[in-house]
Parts: sequence; C-alpha cells; structure tokens
Amino acid sequence: MYFLQKKFVESGKPVFAICHAPPQLLITAQAINGRKITGWKSIIQDIKNAGATFVDAEVVKDDNIISSRSPADIPAFIKATLKQLNSNE
Repeated sequence: MYFLQKKFVESGKPVFAICHAPPQLLITAQAINGRKITGWKSIIQDIKNAGATFVDAEVVKDDNIISSRSPADIPAFIKATLKQLNSNE
C-alpha cells in the first residue's frame, strides 16, 4: 500500500517532513529503518519502533530526508529545505 512512498525515499530525491503526519507516513511505509529523523513529540516512540534514531533538534538531515519537529521549527526547516533543493540543481 505504501510502495510508492518507500520507492520515492529510496530514489534519493529530497523528502521533507515536519511535525507528525509526514514522518508517520514514512514510518508506515517502512522507509526510515536505520535513519536519523525528528518529529512531533507524540510520535517519538513510533520513530524508534520503526528502527530509526530519534534526534531532538530543529532540523535533522539524513541523506535525502530532512525532518523537523514542529511549526516552531519552520524557519530552520525552510532554510534546510532550500539549501537541499539548491544543491540538487
């Protein structure tokens, strides 16, 4: 069911996830095992159970996945995502 999401992550294309819904989608797609990621505090255990390492930081970059915890992190998240997009040109 989540084949498309997992294949997209595996493609190496940039994946941006903030708050709880996008990381939860990556968890369900089994796409974060062995990765470092952050997200909303209510999904910390879900991230760990999915085999990822939870990092409590504004922005976490692990290869092509850039994640942030909450709307309060949006300025740092935007800066990191723009940097990633500019490096892929």
